[in-house]
Amino acid sequence: MADSGDAGDILALQKVAYQSEATLYQNWTIPPLMQTLSEIEAEFGTGIFLKAILEGRIVGSVRGSLRSGKCLIGRLIVYPHYQGKGIGTALMKSLEKAFPEADRFEPFTGNKSMNNIRLYERLGYEAYREEDLSLDVRLVFMEKQR
Repeated sequence: MADSGDAGDILALQKVAYQSEATLYQNWTIPPLMQTLSEIEAEFGTGIFLKAILEGRIVGSVRGSLRSGKCLIGRLIVYPHYQGKGIGTALMKSLEKAFPEADRFEPFTGNKSMNNIRLYERLGYEAYREEDLSLDVRLVFMEKQR
């Protein structure tokens, strides 16, 4: 589990990991790229952050919070060099275990982010709604019942 002392490293990883999303959507003002250190530090008070460490550095992270029996999942990130090696899957499974009281899990991703959607589907998630974040970014909300 990560703590607030990891906020700077997680934020730096987030900014690297979301470059591919920014390129995909041709939008470099998406929220993960605009988040500040103080904003991410504040998030540590609202839920939990998990981290994956390889060779002494954080190479992956995911965050979750519980609301009305739902685990809201945010910002699953893996350093680009390590993507496709099972780190994202391991983080998601660990997050589900970290919320035994949740009866439902809800991540979201962009509708063009097919690798993310496929990962969530492999883990048993299904799309249940979409919402426009901006003119060029549409979010797909997914869910999985326990």
